[in-house]
Amino acid sequence: MAAGAESYHHARMRTSGTDDVQRWTTSTVHTDMWADPDDDPREGGGTVVVDERGALLDALRHFRLTLELKCEGLDAEQLALRSVPPSTMSLLGLIRHMAEDERHFRRLAGEDTPRIYRTPDDRDADWNGAVADPAVVEDAWRRWREEAELTDRFVAASPDLGAPIADGGQLRELLTMQITEYARHCGHADLLRERIDGRVGQ
Repeated sequence: MAAGAESYHHARMRTSGTDDVQRWTTSTVHTDMWADPDDDPREGGGTVVVDERGALLDALRHFRLTLELKCEGLDAEQLALRSVPPSTMSLLGLIRHMAEDERHFRRLAGEDTPRIYRTPDDRDADWNGAVADPAVVEDAWRRWREEAELTDRFVAASPDLGAPIADGGQLRELLTMQITEYARHCGHADLLRERIDGRVGQ
């Protein structure tokens, strides 16, 4: 679709099980993308990639932003919408889960911090507590951003990616695991978002 055409491209394929939802994107350049390159915050502005650390941090930034984009423009009810029974997965649950995971990253590296949501009685409290309440949504975003910032500070204070950490591995291995976790869940976010309102894009 050429520039200057309507801003929302609607595909004709309907999503399975949701006959009132059509696939669409705001991109006018590539219809399989989330947004045009000039409007995509993942394009530019990241870590300058000159070494291994830069490459890892840039990948982590990319997937964090992708999670944010996949939740863009949704209200509490939409964010809390679960995928398909019996799954408890929702976009709001993903935000809470990744906040927990950012903290878990630092726990594996030796930081002594308690769980945010998970308890011995409810190991899936990050998912189960993702209810359609604006206050819960606000708290989830706040916690996720705080935990991500603390992770960034932790990594910045560790000059050697090969130094041994508490779990016996190396910081580079933990960073790779964290990127993999985000990438895996961004795939889930793709499907969750498409089911909610049909919006597609990498």
